[in-house]
Amino acid sequence: MAPGETAHRQFLKYTFYKVQSDWRRLPIERKKAAKAEFATTIRDVEAEWPSRSYSLQGIRADADFMIWAADRRLETFREIARRILSTDLGHHLDTAYAFLGASRPSPYLGGHRHEGQDGAGGASLLKGSRYLFVYPFVKKRDWYSLSSERRQEIMREHFRVGHKYPSVTIHTAYSFGLDDQEFILAFESDEPHDFLDLVMELRSSEASKYTERETPIFTCLLSTPEQILDALGT
Repeated sequence: MAPGETAHRQFLKYTFYKVQSDWRRLPIERKKAAKAEFATTIRDVEAEWPSRSYSLQGIRADADFMIWAADRRLETFREIARRILSTDLGHHLDTAYAFLGASRPSPYLGGHRHEGQDGAGGASLLKGSRYLFVYPFVKKRDWYSLSSERRQEIMREHFRVGHKYPSVTIHTAYSFGLDDQEFILAFESDEPHDFLDLVMELRSSEASKYTERETPIFTCLLSTPEQILDALGT
């Protein structure tokens, strides 16, 4: 991709929030009003920008919900954060994790799309599957010293394994120079066991030995704002 070729490319932001413990000690009526305000705010965000919300309540101890948003302007994520944190519930939120990336075509697809393995990562490609699995990813520097032909050969095996699991769709965001990791990988599926089996099989692929880091891993449930809030309890 030549410098300046940014048409149709987007930035993607994965923001994980944790509700502070003092929230649960507030009067029930105040929490009820705060939930209504917060749901309206998230609905407004979803109407204005490509975004989805996910619940992690009962799954991870360090995050309660996640907002996945995409836009061509970085300033959009500052505005979304401002709106969320300006609500009454927002005053009782901590940002547990935040990952930033950008979409771009995969260098290993040769300009062709692989169904379920597209590297563009744009929010318009979201299927709305029931589950989303998200993690930051860093390769070992040895990977980049390999020839482009050798890397292409290794990735062909990687894609071959991925094609065995058509129920799993990958969205790749590139974070080089934007955030601490190199990629943010997000996998959509209605079958969590298929994703588990895919990850296990990829462990034995040659590409796996060039992995430096792929944690923390977040299992997220696609949710309406109301479902996220209901999961927090009364």
